[in-house]
Amino acid sequence: MKLSKEDAIKLLEEAERINPGRWIEHSKNVGEASRRIAEKLNLDTEKAEVLGLIHDIGKRDGEHVHHVINGYKFLKEKGYDVEYANICITHSYLNNDINCTAGGVPSPQSDGYEFRKEFVKNHEYTIYEKIINICDLICTNKFMTLEQRLIEIMTRRGVDTNTVYHITESRKLKKYFDDLLGYNLYGLFPEIKENL
Repeated sequence: MKLSKEDAIKLLEEAERINPGRWIEHSKNVGEASRRIAEKLNLDTEKAEVLGLIHDIGKRDGEHVHHVINGYKFLKEKGYDVEYANICITHSYLNNDINCTAGGVPSPQSDGYEFRKEFVKNHEYTIYEKIINICDLICTNKFMTLEQRLIEIMTRRGVDTNTVYHITESRKLKKYFDDLLGYNLYGLFPEIKENL
């Protein structure tokens, strides 16, 4: 079943009633940023925006540590197409590696670890999933540079054994989009200048 923008917003509003927080505004900004990139790449803008809106839906129950697997299960149980459930997992991991994440190296004892590890390793990321990856890395409750966002994450969560690896892959991902667009990705976000 397809997920429309209207239904994605309803899911997010319901989630906000259950677990309000900064993650709601972040999700809306990821949706907006994804729409802007998709538009410039002549992709389906609504699909990109919807995926951005629901990428963190697993935080609806207040469980931030396992939100990727919780979101995946939640959307599968609702009967939505697999691409919507997949974004809940893929948005957190770059480079087809469960260790390439801003949240620290996941524990092998964590919920769904083996499933996530194999899924991420063997999944061919779509252009939409890559868009959500980069937008997740330039959005909080505002648009910011990749470096600002990475510092914000490290300040909040600390540094881990994978931090340098994640920063390196994040910068490669930004360059990938700069090259696809033919100009600096930040050109789509004049708000970044105001947030420097």
